[in-house]
Amino acid sequence: MNLFEQHLHKYAELVIKVGVNLQPGQVLYLGAPLECAEFVRIIVRKAYEAGAVYVQVAWEDDSVTRARFEYARDDSFHYYPQWIASSMEQLAESGGALLAIDVPNPDLYAGIDNAKVSAARRAAATARQKYLGYVRTNRLSWCLINAPTEAWADKAFPELPQTERIPALWEAVFLMTRVDQEDPIAAWHAHIQHLRSLCGKLNAKQYKKLHYKGPGTDLTIELVDNHVWTGGSSHSQAGVEFIANVPTEEVFTMPRRQGTNGVVFGTMPFVLGGTVVDRFSLTFRDGEVIDFTAEVGYEALKSFLETDDGARYLGEVALVSHDSPISNMKRIFYNTGIDENASCHFALGSSYPFTLKGGTQLSKEELQELGANDSVVHEDFMIGSDQLDIDGELADGTIEPLFRKGNWAWK
Repeated sequence: MNLFEQHLHKYAELVIKVGVNLQPGQVLYLGAPLECAEFVRIIVRKAYEAGAVYVQVAWEDDSVTRARFEYARDDSFHYYPQWIASSMEQLAESGGALLAIDVPNPDLYAGIDNAKVSAARRAAATARQKYLGYVRTNRLSWCLINAPTEAWADKAFPELPQTERIPALWEAVFLMTRVDQEDPIAAWHAHIQHLRSLCGKLNAKQYKKLHYKGPGTDLTIELVDNHVWTGGSSHSQAGVEFIANVPTEEVFTMPRRQGTNGVVFGTMPFVLGGTVVDRFSLTFRDGEVIDFTAEVGYEALKSFLETDDGARYLGEVALVSHDSPISNMKRIFYNTGIDENASCHFALGSSYPFTLKGGTQLSKEELQELGANDSVVHEDFMIGSDQLDIDGELADGTIEPLFRKGNWAWK
């Protein structure tokens, strides 16, 4: 077995034993691009070795996906199969686990009418609302990971010769997931402890507000009372510890729905439903996006903000040190699951109930009463840089430095 094959096996073992933390007797649902078949086969073997009772692989193919938008009837994009949504609900309700190789194609919908993409996204989110509620309340253990595809490698490493792009991207994935280390599992346990330590300090502070200042950014965000900072790993309702995103460098919590005011400038592009959005800004008043700009992807951003009322409000505030493994690669990966872990970021859309003390036990209406945002969507965008300063405001009005020049100000 050569070094690359060794790393593939280490990666598969990591995502099964630590990422989704598959338990004996569980069903595993694995979503993956066809291009990742070799890696998927290794994951499946590791899953059965860990005691999986059954592994269901759901293959995805960009050509098949795009064909729908090129040839399907215009009135068909409001349809999403309820039986697919129901099967995912059953997976969560029966104690299954979800693992997904989440590799967006940044140019998948180039030339496609954005109205079609927006309608299809809204239909899928609406049909899967109950299942997504299970995900946001950790009804099941779930993990999103990455593996190179040709389209993604072309976007991330355009300066390299074609034959070198996928190997370069694999090398980057192994580095950011700590798979290149002698014992990746031990390295991840140490990393999780570090993120927990940060969360402990933040939870003890219980900041009332966060103040952001940077190039193009002057923003104040109120946090809900009894908010919970979390990061690294989570626990399912069955008590299984899992890591929702591999890699992860963030700690995050819940903003108050109507408590964001000011303007924020995006510092990195992000992929929104197969369309790149870049060089954008959002202006907030009493929590709501009242104005926005985007030099690239304006129509995609506009359609997203019109998804429902909650799409114009924040549901997540996340802190990531600029001096971190992914950021230090000094490369944009055009993959939000990775790029968000190189930068402080926010998310438009639904809040995570577990970022509020006792939140998973509350109804939607009770959560909203306490300041949580509700939406059928949840989309992260990056706002961090080496020029970002963040202050924390305590309940008594005391202002403390939290970030300076993109990094933690704490000693």
